[in-house]
Amino acid sequence: MKVLVTGVKGQLGHDVIKELEKRGHTAVGVDIDNMDITDQEAVRRVVTQAAPEAVVHCAAYTAVDAAEDHEELCRLVNAKGTEHIVSVCRDLDCKLMYISTDYVFNGQGERPWEPDDEREPLNVYGQTKYEGELAVETLEKYFIVRIAWVFGVNGKNFIKTMLNLGKTRDSLTVVDDQIGSPTYTYDLARLLVDMVETEKYGRYHATNEGLCSWYEFACEIFKEAGIQVKVSPVSSDMYPARAKRPMNSRMDKSKLRDMGFEPMPSWQDALRRYLEVIGERRG
Repeated sequence: MKVLVTGVKGQLGHDVIKELEKRGHTAVGVDIDNMDITDQEAVRRVVTQAAPEAVVHCAAYTAVDAAEDHEELCRLVNAKGTEHIVSVCRDLDCKLMYISTDYVFNGQGERPWEPDDEREPLNVYGQTKYEGELAVETLEKYFIVRIAWVFGVNGKNFIKTMLNLGKTRDSLTVVDDQIGSPTYTYDLARLLVDMVETEKYGRYHATNEGLCSWYEFACEIFKEAGIQVKVSPVSSDMYPARAKRPMNSRMDKSKLRDMGFEPMPSWQDALRRYLEVIGERRG
């Protein structure tokens, strides 16, 4: 199968390309330098020329706080850019997999979010990703896959930030009232390719198994990396951010099992493997 992947310079797009190639698919990777998704003509030209059987759309504006001050740009990328890709996929009659986020929900409560729950975004980023979802849902052959708390080899993430801080500080404070599932792009890419090889379309949630707070995640990172640092839990009120963050990022993934897809390993297992890959596991 020939698959075009957007946002290949990001954590996830990078791993999706590698997974596709590992399985013998023809993978075409694009990023802003060779296909700016906000440029409708460029999108039409590049995607039509590639003539893929599927598009995995990973490219997005993900600077959550900056989005509050740059709403127009965020919408141009996440909503309008997605509309441009949807339009070409419709004309080519190819599958589209749109990578979305738990930020399309209001982030409240403690019940895990189900794929068909009502969407009520709590910030600009979430709103524009929601608008992207609405565009994708005008197609027949679509997957919407919502992810959360992602980390990968290619790019910045919470683990790398913690490792850098842990090497220069004796103590840290990390919020303990936001709950979710850390998700390794290597595992996620395997699942996404499993999915795009099928025609089991619809909305899905995909994260590694298990739950934790950012504080618990940080403690596990330092334990596995063998770094001695005192970590203290604090409430989100101690770290006021420009954009409101979800307290509840729990995701119901039962639909994956129901549709015959293999769930991802636990986040603890994923963390250990990731630290080994980047040469930081000492625990």
